[in-house]
Amino acid sequence: MDNRQLTELLNQMTLEEKIAQLLQLTANFHEGGESQITGPLEEMGITESMVTASGSVLGLSGAQSVIDVQKSYLSKSRLGIPLMFMADVVHGFKTIFPIPLAIGCSWDTELAEKSAEIAARESAVSGIHVTFAPMVDLVRDPRWGRVMETTGEDPYLNSLFARAFVRGYQGGSLKDEPERLAACVKHFAAYGAPEGGRDYNTVNMSERNLREQYLPAYKAALDEGCEMVMTSFNTVDGIPATGNEKLMRGILRDEWGFDGVLISDWASIREMIAHGAAEDDGEAAYRAIRAGVDIEMMTPCYVQHLPGLIESGRVDEALVDEAVLRILRLKDKLGLFDNPLRGADPEREREVLFCQEHRNVSYELAAKSSVLLKNEGGLLPLAPGKKVALIGPFAQSDDILGWWSCVGVKEDAVKLGTALQERLAEGQLVIAEGSGVVSVEQSQIDAAIAAAQDADVIVLALGEDSAMSGEGGSRTNIRLPEAQLELVRQLKKIGKPMAAVIFNGRPLDLHGIIDEADAVLEAWFPGSEGGAAIADILIGRVNPSARLTMSFPHSVGQIPVYYNHYNTGRPMNPDKTEERYVSKYIDSPNDPLLPFGYGLSYTTFEYGELKLSGNEITANQPLQVSVSVTNTGDRAGIETVQLYIRDVAGEVVRPMRELKGFVRLELAPGESADAVFTITEEQLRYHHSDLTQASDPGTFQVFVGPNSRDTLAESFRLV
Repeated sequence: MDNRQLTELLNQMTLEEKIAQLLQLTANFHEGGESQITGPLEEMGITESMVTASGSVLGLSGAQSVIDVQKSYLSKSRLGIPLMFMADVVHGFKTIFPIPLAIGCSWDTELAEKSAEIAARESAVSGIHVTFAPMVDLVRDPRWGRVMETTGEDPYLNSLFARAFVRGYQGGSLKDEPERLAACVKHFAAYGAPEGGRDYNTVNMSERNLREQYLPAYKAALDEGCEMVMTSFNTVDGIPATGNEKLMRGILRDEWGFDGVLISDWASIREMIAHGAAEDDGEAAYRAIRAGVDIEMMTPCYVQHLPGLIESGRVDEALVDEAVLRILRLKDKLGLFDNPLRGADPEREREVLFCQEHRNVSYELAAKSSVLLKNEGGLLPLAPGKKVALIGPFAQSDDILGWWSCVGVKEDAVKLGTALQERLAEGQLVIAEGSGVVSVEQSQIDAAIAAAQDADVIVLALGEDSAMSGEGGSRTNIRLPEAQLELVRQLKKIGKPMAAVIFNGRPLDLHGIIDEADAVLEAWFPGSEGGAAIADILIGRVNPSARLTMSFPHSVGQIPVYYNHYNTGRPMNPDKTEERYVSKYIDSPNDPLLPFGYGLSYTTFEYGELKLSGNEITANQPLQVSVSVTNTGDRAGIETVQLYIRDVAGEVVRPMRELKGFVRLELAPGESADAVFTITEEQLRYHHSDLTQASDPGTFQVFVGPNSRDTLAESFRLV
């Protein structure tokens, strides 16, 4: 349909039908019998006619189920406007990929895009039209449970992954590619910066910081053509995002020109009452529609109160019309008016879901997302022929998919112990649980010690269970549970070489393990093929290449700790740590335990001289930066060479370092290659105190290296 035809369809709709299009309900309202939905209907105060006319469904999947609901719905629909089916397909549908934080650590945007394409294919053949992804919230606080859904603490890198995920989900044309999904970027805005790291909590920051650090990734997703935006639960400058006209109308729609669909997060319109920004459901509906929210998820504020608000003249019906028209346009883009069943295909579903091709990509991404944090004495990879004791609650755990695993099944996950048994000779591996995730019995310790004493090397399989992160999973203590730390202490006494694999959804305070183990591998929640990928890293079939995209703190007391921080008027001199009246802790280093960009390999790399094409840059004359990198080890590996810049003196203070580029070099033993970067004046711009973007003439430092801490440095001037 063209815009004229969609407008004609809109003009045929009654006010009740239009407002019902703005209502999103969970699947049980559409697929359940009367006895199943009477209670929820009464509780929400909506009518069966509103359900019949509602515009979208949340959480239903399965090709035949979607087909049945869509056909039933259309048989009752006066105008034949099809439903849209939406779901949280965050890092895979049936085939589960590593959590997004892990995917970020791959620094491989092409593989990230491929994972989203596969997730879209599996979802679409199961009847889904829209995914509530990507989540691109910048996060600096690992106490927040939803850190697992982000790609990290850097706005530049987050923006690259935001674009990659949108490309993967949406492809080139939703109408021509029925096995793609419309993407919905979330959570707009700054959901990842709650006070205290506590989910749903207040966000309080300057608009300059919001624009400089937090908004770029959302904008990148929209620049890539993302069709939808989801509002966040938090306040922004004292106003809940879902009713924030400046944010939604002023920035999102007017400034950025976004004309796609804006959806509330679950019940977030009604939650304005709890925030203290609305007295009742009517005022919440008023604020949300004024802010430009098109779809209300799982509360009845719109359907109950918009008719009265329009009748009283407080709300112009044109606001409802524009919201409905945006929804109709998206349905048309998805091809639903031509084929309401779209990609839903039970036969194709059986063929595609969790197929070997998809599992292979899950394996590759898990292998490229696991970060080697420590490897003293080259303990890893495990030496051939050594007897291995695999000990810990994750030795044979299938809880490695993460909190947002959609329709993935834990039982399908490849367990680490099973994978190692397949790869090691008979009698070479012994497995002991050692402890539970949060509990330990002496009998478990005794069995673990017996296994360790009979082995040459201990491999610990430790971590958080999936419920310890994810939505609502905020924690103040981000160390491994005490039960596991006690297991580590007991095994350390045996004196055997010890490597640790950590399964988790956030950066941890690693004390109690990184200081005890000889080697530490951060596996995250690695997805369906995680056990196989980790096993191959341990035995050396895969050389780890991932790099952290969030800093790991020394302690929770440092948080927030992140690489691109500002300097102070009294910075600490690293050579004079005894000075008191400088910005420092007296009981902890200022710097994180492990910096942004950090990760080890089974080979070594040597950097040559950092070379600049000149010592000045202008608006029309960029600067080239290059460094030769050589693989000085005995096996092939990937080195992620990172470029950072510091503006030494700005109109407002600038970060100590900002990531501006990276190059992934795949080098054979003895091979050298040049990492080449081009710096332009545009890359030196930032938001000034009046929020305009410009660069300042003066001195800049450029840093190149394997992480944000260990770098070569030169300087140049912008003239």
